Amino acid sequence: MPGMTTNTIADTYTAVWNEADPGRRRAAVARLWAENGVEFTDTSAYHGHEAIAARIADAHEQFVASAGFVFVRDQNAVAHHDVVTFTTHMVPADGGDPVWTGVVFLVVGEDGRIERDYQFAGGDAGTRAAVAEFLVRLAEGEPDRIADLFAGSVDWELDWPASGHPAVPWIRARSTRADVADHFRALNSFHVPEKRGGEMPRVLVDGRDAVVLGVIEQTVRATGRPYTARCAVHLTVEDGLITRYHVYEDSLSVAQALAGKE
Repeated sequence: MPGMTTNTIADTYTAVWNEADPGRRRAAVARLWAENGVEFTDTSAYHGHEAIAARIADAHEQFVASAGFVFVRDQNAVAHHDVVTFTTHMVPADGGDPVWTGVVFLVVGEDGRIERDYQFAGGDAGTRAAVAEFLVRLAEGEPDRIADLFAGSVDWELDWPASGHPAVPWIRARSTRADVADHFRALNSFHVPEKRGGEMPRVLVDGRDAVVLGVIEQTVRATGRPYTARCAVHLTVEDGLITRYHVYEDSLSVAQALAGKE
C-alpha cells in the first residue's frame, strides 16, 4: 500500500468487511495487513493473516450476508505520522440509521501495511484507541514514536514543585511534541530500560478524557537501585492525538531513588 492516501486506506479497509468473495477478501487482507499484523477489539486479538481473514469472514457472514447490513465510514479519516484513524458504521443495506458505530485506529508500517488495528465501539472509542496505543509505545520505550501520538502543543503537568528537583532533571515544563520526546529520552538515559516494568494499568475513559492508574517499576542506571511508584495519568485526546498529559505519582520514591537515599 505504499503511496496510498489516507482516504484510500480508509476506503480499502472498510470495503474488505463487505467483500463477499473469499478469494478477493483473503487477497485484500494480505494487501492491507502486515504478515504479523494484529487486530484488537475490546475483548479479543487476532494475530496474522489467517486469524484476521477468519475474523472478517465471520463478521461478513453474521452481519452482511445473513443480517443484511453493510459497513460504511465517515469522511473524517485523518493521518499523523504512522497512525490513521476514522469512524465506521454498520447500517442496513437498504438504508437507515447505524446500528453500530466504532472508531478504527490503525498503526501503519513503513511498507504501508497495517501493523496494529484497534477497533473500539461507542462514543469513547477514539480516546480508548489512542490511549491503548500510547501504552503499547510506552512499554516499547521509543521516545520519538511515543511523541508521535501527541499534538504539536501539549498541556503538560507533573505532580512536582515548579522548581523541580536536582536528582530528577527530566521533570520540567514541557509544551511541544519535541519536548515529549526529550522527556522520554531522558527517562531512558537515567534508567535501565530493559528492567522497566509495572502492573497492568487500569484505564477509565469519559469522552475525550482518560485516567490511567498504574504502578511504575524502574531501576536507576547510576546506582542499580530499583524503585516502585504508584501513579495516575490524566490524558485528553482530540482528533486522535494526546493534547493533555498530567501525571500524579509517588514523587518522593522517585526522588529518593535517584538521590541514592533510603
